Amino acid sequence: MGLQSTFHAPRGANFLGWRVSRAGRTEIVYEDGAAHRQVLRLTEAAPDESLVEAMQLAVLSAHVMPCLLDELKKRAIAVESGIL
Repeated sequence: MGLQSTFHAPRGANFLGWRVSRAGRTEIVYEDGAAHRQVLRLTEAAPDESLVEAMQLAVLSAHVMPCLLDELKKRAIAVESGIL
């Protein structure tokens, strides 16, 4: 069985998902209820299990993006400085 790659908040319309771009880079996509989208590109490959765990915790938080960035930092998963 594969790992989950998309997560919806139990309350609200927050969405997190991860994907691999055509260039082979892992990206995390965040959308809030107002259809604002942010894409974070990982600077290097990270274990899928670590991404899933960080995203599961973040999507349950009231402040998804700050929590996600904190969880990624805890796991030493670096993202590019610019959020698209």
